[in-house]
Amino acid sequence: MTARAGPEPRDRGQAVPLMAAMLLLAMGAVVATIEIGRLLNQSAAARTAADAAALAGAAAGRDAAESTAHGNGAVLLSYHEEQIADDSDALLVNVTVRVGRASQTASAERHVEWVAPQ
Repeated sequence: MTARAGPEPRDRGQAVPLMAAMLLLAMGAVVATIEIGRLLNQSAAARTAADAAALAGAAAGRDAAESTAHGNGAVLLSYHEEQIADDSDALLVNVTVRVGRASQTASAERHVEWVAPQ
């Protein structure tokens, strides 16, 4: 049996393509992680803006909902309000907003209870 003096010529340079492939894979994972994080952040911001816009809409109407959405960095995509059955002072507001690529929907109710002065 003879000892090998060094690597065979066909074995040389095999680590370079493997390392390049691993580097590309790692870079792809980093980019994907950043994009997912950005989307989750936009979704959370859209949820906050939708909640605030729905509450503002229930309290003061569409203009307030649109202003509140804009103040939270969102665009008001839809606004719908309807009277709740059997209660002329009750209002249900549904809004949809978009922040970046994320959109969220929220609802709020307004109930007014009239109390006679004593």
